[in-house]
Amino acid sequence: MGSFSIWHWLVVLVIVLLLFGAGKIPKLMGDMAKGVKAFKEGLKDINEENKAEATKTEPPPPPPQVSAAQPATQPKDPAKV
Repeated sequence: MGSFSIWHWLVVLVIVLLLFGAGKIPKLMGDMAKGVKAFKEGLKDINEENKAEATKTEPPPPPPQVSAAQPATQPKDPAKV
């Protein structure tokens, strides 16, 4: 019971044809196709922008330089420290 039979779909098709007419349906489908195409192009542009931003990362800063002027000394007697 809950599914549509072929007769239900034919009735829906006849109602759609009566409401929109046979000439408007191809025009509506063409407009919808243009909208889908524009949407896909927009997604493509966004993906390209994200990839471009990802490649523009700054190089990491150089590591800090360690001065070798004075070597670290260890106390000789741990009791005096």
